Amino acid sequence: MTYPLHLIGPNDVSTPEGGLYPFDLFAHRYLAQGDSWFSIGAIPPTATTNLLQPLQLAQAAVAVNCAIPGRALAHMTDRLGNPGFIKLLDQWTWDALLLSGGGNDLIDAAQVGPDQPAALRLLATAAERPADPAPDDCISAPGWATFAAHLGQVFGEFMALRATGPNQATPLVLHDYAFLTPRFAPAGPGFGPWLAPALQAFDVPAPLWKPVADALLARLGALLHALVAAHQDGTLQLVDSQTVALVQADPASTGASGDFANEIHPAASGYARLAAAWAPVLDALP
Repeated sequence: MTYPLHLIGPNDVSTPEGGLYPFDLFAHRYLAQGDSWFSIGAIPPTATTNLLQPLQLAQAAVAVNCAIPGRALAHMTDRLGNPGFIKLLDQWTWDALLLSGGGNDLIDAAQVGPDQPAALRLLATAAERPADPAPDDCISAPGWATFAAHLGQVFGEFMALRATGPNQATPLVLHDYAFLTPRFAPAGPGFGPWLAPALQAFDVPAPLWKPVADALLARLGALLHALVAAHQDGTLQLVDSQTVALVQADPASTGASGDFANEIHPAASGYARLAAAWAPVLDALP
C-alpha cells in the first residue's frame, strides 16, 4: 500500500481559528520550495500537474508547498518575496526540505540576446562559433562561467539560510532537469516558448537545437551535482531526472507531445515517471 503525498499551501498551516494544521495525522511533514516543476507548468493549470502531485510514498506524508511558477533560485531566499517560506523554515523543524531550483535560472539566462556581451549570455553568436559547430560551440564560454558563478552564489545563500535555523541537519532533496526538445510550444498565451526562439535568434542551425539544449541541461545537471558535493554534509540528495526515460516531444509540435505538456514542462505522464524516481529517495529518509 502506498499513500499519495498530501499538499497544502503555506496559508493552510494555521487555521482561521488560530489552530494548526493536523500534521500529527501524517508520518512525515515536508517543506517544499521551488519553481513550476513543483507548482504550475501550463495555462490553464489543469493542462498538466507537477512533480509533487503524483508522488506515492510508503508512509503518509504532507508537504507545505511554497513553490511559485517562474521562480528562479535567486529569489527563493528573498525574505520580502517569500515571507511564508522563510517563516516556516525558521520556526519549524521538518522531516525534509524539497527544492526545485536552477531550471528557471537557466531559461532566463538563455533569453539574453545576441546584442549583449558574451559574458552576459548563455549562447554564442554565429561569429563566435566555428563554421561547423559542435553543440558546445553554441554555448558562450564566458557566459556559462558567469551563470555557474551566479548559481553557485545563490545556492550558497540558500544553504546559509538553512544553516541559521532549526533545519540545519534536515535532509534536503533536490533534482536536476530532464532533457527536452526545443520547439514552439508555449505554456499558454504569453508564456513561452523559451528555448526555440532563443536558438533561432542566435542563428543556431535547426539540427543542433536538440543537441544544444541537451548540452545546456547536462551542464546544469553537472553544476547542481557539483554544488551538492561542495556543500555535502550528509544531508543532501540530488534526484537525477536526466536518467528518467521521458518520451521526447515531436520538434514540429506546438502543444502536448510525448511526455511534455509544452516546450519545457512535462505532462502528467512525464511527472509520473519523474515522481517514481523521487519516491524511493523520500521513503529511505528517517
